[in-house]
Parts: sequence; structure tokens; C-alpha cells
Amino acid sequence: MHLLRWPLPALLSWAAAWASFTGLMAAGLTIGPAMSASALLGAGLALLHQARWRRLIVALGFPLSMLVVLRSAALPAWTWLLPLALLALAYPRRTWSDAPWFPTPQGALTALRKLAPLPANAAILDAGCGLGHGLRELHRAYPDARIEGIEWSGLLASLAAMRCRWAKIHRGDMWAQDWSPFALVYVFQRPETMGRVWSKACRELPPTAYLVSLDFEISGQAPLATLALGRGHSLWVYRPGSPTSESP
Repeated sequence: MHLLRWPLPALLSWAAAWASFTGLMAAGLTIGPAMSASALLGAGLALLHQARWRRLIVALGFPLSMLVVLRSAALPAWTWLLPLALLALAYPRRTWSDAPWFPTPQGALTALRKLAPLPANAAILDAGCGLGHGLRELHRAYPDARIEGIEWSGLLASLAAMRCRWAKIHRGDMWAQDWSPFALVYVFQRPETMGRVWSKACRELPPTAYLVSLDFEISGQAPLATLALGRGHSLWVYRPGSPTSESP
């Protein structure tokens, strides 16, 4: 599984679960036991992945698709293209190498201004802003700041711009964008990309700037501050541009 580029492992796992279901039905097993056995196969294949969100995607693929099949048996075959087209539009192939879309919980950044004080009119970036949940929380924490967001998905960027008209939203690559103009960069990524986030922040952020990560710490780097939030969330605040910061 680790030799295959995501999301191909997920597609192969779903195909294996469906092949199992088809084979068990052909062998004379009733639909209930056949579904259960195939769902267990999908769950077993999900354990091959380290990232929790990938495990969920793989494990839920067969049960959810089976539910759709049972409820839409009378629909024409071409209707299956509609959700696939929407998924491709909202979540382009290139973004699968970064974090999936998980919104910033409401209230997650309430105390951020105390941990990372900024002057009025400071520039803040939400790198990978999705639908704008993080932008809204940043606006609540820093109502007098200039807040920007960047998102690779054109659909999500457009929706975020409509939801957060006070923010400046870019459709683009967060890894190609220059972070040097910003006093604070906020990310809600995943563990595999945090090393890359840190390297970019160390190269581009000024010494006084903050890097804020929701949930995921940067291995080997001492945070300026940490805050445990409710429901298992945590906030990590770093100063990557300072002279004492080093890239891993």
C-alpha cells in the first residue's frame, strides 16, 4: 500500500471489498453476511494506513457506497458521474498530497491573541483555508487584522470568498506562495506535511512572525506556547523565523 500514490490505495481497497461482496453473493451467501464480511475486509485494509483520516476513508468506502446503491437502484447509471465530478471540482487530485478538508472547530482560536499578540492591521494567512472556517476564527481572534487565505481548490476558494467577504482569498498553491509578508501563518495540515511547513516557515517568515498549527506539533521543535482545547484538539504556536529556530 505504501508504494502506491494516494488515493489509488483507497480505490483498490474499495474494489477489493466490492469484489469480495460479488464473489460471496455468487457463492450463495445472503446479502447480510456478504455485506458484513466485505465491510470487515475493507476495515482490515484500512489498518494498513497510518493516517487516521485515510483509515476512515478506506473503511467507510464500501459501506457508504453500498448504502447509496441500495437507495438509488432505480436511478440511471450516469447519475454516478455527478458526485464524482463534484468531488473532482471541490478537491482536485493535487490536493490529495496535503491535508484533506477538515474545518477548524468553532472557538478553537479564541485564546490565540494572548498566545501570539499582534499589532493592529497585521497581515495573517490561513494556508489551505478550505471553506473559510479558519478564516472566521482568525477574524474573531484578530478583528483588526488583514486576513488572507489561500486554497488550491477553485470551488472551495470561491465559497470561502463568499462566506468571508472581509478576507482576501487567493486560489493557488500554499507551497508556492511567499509567506514573508505575514505576521502570522495558520495551518491545519497533517503530520506528514508539518516538516515541510516548518522548513518553508523558517525560510520565509520574519523573526517576529508566528506559525500556528492546530492539532499537529512539529517534531523536534520547541513551541513558543501550547494550549489544550476541548474534544481532543490542541494549539501549537511557534516562532520559526527567530535566530534560534532550525529546520529539521
